[in-house]
Amino acid sequence: MDMAPDTRYDGIVTRKSSPLLSPSSQIPAEPSNPPLVLVTGATGYVGGRLIPALLAAGYRVRAVARHPEALSDRPWSDQIEVMGADVGAADDMRVALSDVEVAFYLVHAMGSGPDYDARDRTLARNFAAAAEAARVRRIIYLGGMHPDTENLSPHLASRREVGEIFLSSAVPTVVLQAAVVIGSGSASFEMMRYLTERLPVMVAPTWLRTRIQPIAIRDVLYYLVAAAGLPPELNRTFDIGGPEVLTYAEMIQRYAHVVGLPPRIIRTLPVLTPWFASHWVGLVTPVPASIAKPLVLSLTHEVTRKECDLDDLIGPPRRKLLGFDDAVRLALQKIRDYDVRTTWSSASYLGAPSDPLPDDPAWAGGDLYVDERQIPVDADPQEVWRVIEEIGGRAGWHSWRLGWVARGVLDRLVGGPGLRRGRRHPTKLETGDPLDWWRVEKIVPGRVLRLRAEMRLPGLAWLELCIDSDSDGRTVFRQRALYHPHGLLGHAYWFAVTPFHGIVFGGMQRNIARSAGTAVPPKTTQSAS
Repeated sequence: MDMAPDTRYDGIVTRKSSPLLSPSSQIPAEPSNPPLVLVTGATGYVGGRLIPALLAAGYRVRAVARHPEALSDRPWSDQIEVMGADVGAADDMRVALSDVEVAFYLVHAMGSGPDYDARDRTLARNFAAAAEAARVRRIIYLGGMHPDTENLSPHLASRREVGEIFLSSAVPTVVLQAAVVIGSGSASFEMMRYLTERLPVMVAPTWLRTRIQPIAIRDVLYYLVAAAGLPPELNRTFDIGGPEVLTYAEMIQRYAHVVGLPPRIIRTLPVLTPWFASHWVGLVTPVPASIAKPLVLSLTHEVTRKECDLDDLIGPPRRKLLGFDDAVRLALQKIRDYDVRTTWSSASYLGAPSDPLPDDPAWAGGDLYVDERQIPVDADPQEVWRVIEEIGGRAGWHSWRLGWVARGVLDRLVGGPGLRRGRRHPTKLETGDPLDWWRVEKIVPGRVLRLRAEMRLPGLAWLELCIDSDSDGRTVFRQRALYHPHGLLGHAYWFAVTPFHGIVFGGMQRNIARSAGTAVPPKTTQSAS
């Protein structure tokens, strides 16, 4: 096949034109007015990687996020249009889709509660209606590969249903269907990685023998970008997959071989239910049971590519599809180089327990409890900031470790993230980063770090760590824990944990100050406003 020159971004190859595509649908080589594409789910695992690939292919990009500040620290943020919008709000979508030619729908409510499939249907219908009203030329949706003749798991059934909603709309749609995605930070990869590395012997359900066709994340991105240039009359699904078909057990053994571990001993038992398996996965891996369960249920189905029609239209990547072993090596290299730009926990899910802290706390219409502490530190502000920016993950919280671990375990048991999410980079934080059960809501380098709680709470909570100076020019470390209770249970929770604040928050402040320099006794105030 005679292909035009390639454009490359981080190993992604996108062709500027192809003789199989009509001129009006080709990706322009150097367009004077490049097409505008919309990316929903821009803070998520795939969305955050798709945007730079689209930019490299010559598109203009508008990114939609419920919390647009989470994109402010991305290296490409100044090259795109960022819009704060809720996919579930019709008015927001009408504005977001204005002048858009191609809309990528990368939203999925998995992990947001037991009714996520109903939420998925509602969001998809609203988006399709808004896209039709805005005269969008094409919708592209990344769904899940599934068999045609079985009763599907709720996760795969929801993915199929969303695809059908778009395909039956008035807007031509391309639905790409993928199985397990292999890439640094993906939920499926993290599940496999931790199960393999932590369990030399495992007793597992029979779904470990199910055949699967995994695909590397960079190949998913290749197909997504290429789909934007398909002929406008196409309205159908395409299967995408890597070059190999493996069972999950084979993937575990292949992963072990790549990282130099001895073969894993695997015994399957039919009595292990998906419910039990998902909670077992939730205990062993960083992926919480609320996400592990739908993924585990999906693995009970054989998911292999039934057709390769998309390759006939656009051709596979010139560098060839990545095999499983190479995809694992690439993912691990990204992890070792601290070059994981997005993870499965990058986006806060719909229904997350905390929203951004408003400038005026009076929004609450009730109490806002505050535990405020400050302590002078005999150290340079940059040194204090270094210690602050490295908190969480393996470095811990400079506080009562048993208390933090116990609270993390409790949060995991009730479906929260606990402490297993860790952090994306060991020394650097960006707005939107997950940090154990927190998320970075605001960061002013050298001055302010504000974290938003995503643990299961009867209220909303934030933790602010700030560096200031006093009238004598000394460095001052200020710390605020803020909590807005929901109902009587929320108030009871605050009073129940208040006696531990001195140990948890006070200890954290003293130890951070001690790590940065020599501290003097702190001044503490607590209030309810």
